[in-house]
Amino acid sequence: MYTSLNSPSKLSGWKSSGGDPCGDSWEGIKCSGSSVTEINLSDLGLSGSMGYQLSSLKSVTDFDLSNNNFKGDIPYQLPPNARYIDLSKNDFTGSIPYSFSEMDDLNYLNLAHNQLKNQLGDMFGKLSKLKQLDVSFNSLSGDLPQSLKSLKSLEKLHLQNNQFTGSVNVLASLPLEDLNVENNKFTGWVPEELKEINNLQTGGNSWSSGPAPPPPPGTPPIKHSEKKNDKSVISGIAIAGIAFGVLAVIIIVVALSKRRSSKTSSHFIDEDRHSQHRSFTPLASQELSKDSGHDVSKDYIGFKSMDSTSIDVKALQKSPSVSVRSSVSDCVQSFNDNEFANRLNSKRSTSIRVTTFSHAELQSATANFASGRLLGEGSIGCVYRAKYADGKVLAVKKINPSLLHGGPSEEFSQIVSRISKLHHPNIVELVGYCSEPEHMLIYDYFRNGSLHDFLHLSDDFSKPLTWNTRVRIALGAARAVEYLHEICSPPLLHKNIKSSNILLDTDLNPRLSDYGLESFYQFKDKSRTKPGSLGHPTAS
Repeated sequence: MYTSLNSPSKLSGWKSSGGDPCGDSWEGIKCSGSSVTEINLSDLGLSGSMGYQLSSLKSVTDFDLSNNNFKGDIPYQLPPNARYIDLSKNDFTGSIPYSFSEMDDLNYLNLAHNQLKNQLGDMFGKLSKLKQLDVSFNSLSGDLPQSLKSLKSLEKLHLQNNQFTGSVNVLASLPLEDLNVENNKFTGWVPEELKEINNLQTGGNSWSSGPAPPPPPGTPPIKHSEKKNDKSVISGIAIAGIAFGVLAVIIIVVALSKRRSSKTSSHFIDEDRHSQHRSFTPLASQELSKDSGHDVSKDYIGFKSMDSTSIDVKALQKSPSVSVRSSVSDCVQSFNDNEFANRLNSKRSTSIRVTTFSHAELQSATANFASGRLLGEGSIGCVYRAKYADGKVLAVKKINPSLLHGGPSEEFSQIVSRISKLHHPNIVELVGYCSEPEHMLIYDYFRNGSLHDFLHLSDDFSKPLTWNTRVRIALGAARAVEYLHEICSPPLLHKNIKSSNILLDTDLNPRLSDYGLESFYQFKDKSRTKPGSLGHPTAS
């Protein structure tokens, strides 16, 4: 960062290499122990750029570079856990980076008095803690994004002196105490809810004259008459009592039916028949229409085998250490392959770091690997959907025996040993394995399917991916590849990256699949995965 700032002498104590920002009292730096927590370089006449490795500053909570002479784009990567960011009164140009959307702890964001342009991205869905947002005195344009509705803690919003268009209705439900939308190109009417804000400034826009239109039909009136006679009150109580009674009966009937249905798994066959004929309709928690009456999140939870020895995969995550390369030496830490093979062959070994599944168990969960459960087919093997009576769903990849050239136990043990230690939010992590009599890898099942499905198989009932979502998917996939290439030691080469190997979770975040199987590709033929396979690490 010091080098990117052109090594200004006014930053006393700073060095381009070496030194200790905490122990040597660098200008504008505050620490907690040996971690930098605050960077305050406001009003120092700094120029140049801020550097492009700011995402490594994971302990920084306050980041203030306001009132300087910075030009160009705001760096895409900023301190990811920052709560206070002030980049106002500079000469930044370009768009507001989408990386702000991932800063869940952000409380204060000030980008005012710059030369920012383009639309205000739809990036506020996760910023529920944001209390103050100021993007005034820029050249931002377009309509206000709908994700502004998610800012349930927002108290102060300054949008003045931009080129925003459309209405401000999206702001009506926010708990604002200070709102300034002056000197834009807003149209329509100011909602009545906003007129109750004490500090409200709306001048310099193209508001519609005359009374606002009535609410849509069916909208309940805001105020009701408080005068009710005793008879109406008694009638209301009676109706409410009847309603609660009917509701109680319905709850009892539903509970009994669920208990009865849980004793049989025959509905799996009906579901398989139905799934073969239904059109592709991807699901997402926010961007796409929800599957009404169904808790989608349950389909994404990794299944813990009932009849196997399991160890929590999440417990294997690495602790931070000094250097990147050395910190991941245990990412793919090798140990005696013969020892692992011996453990793999043991049915009840407690040393294996992932869940062991029996062949009979998987055979039952996949309806004897029925064609109706087939998700994908390729030269490495086939992938099947495994569903259990409690609703848990997994994806089972059967490895083609002809590919295990080094001997089934030895080569398969190497594969499981390697990929069982990989943990990253943008990869499909291994849940378990089966080694007798067939060799299978078990992963989480992703009901939203793959990026290929969204790009090429969407139907009339599904919405296309927005530009911001596409950017998020591209960045997430890039981070997964970076993890395999740069973090893992030795590095892993994927050798089969394509849209059908990028799965999407409930929030349409990417998960790279089929990694760690590169040894197979020198033997595989030119066949492709069957398109349209939903929610699985692809088979090719």
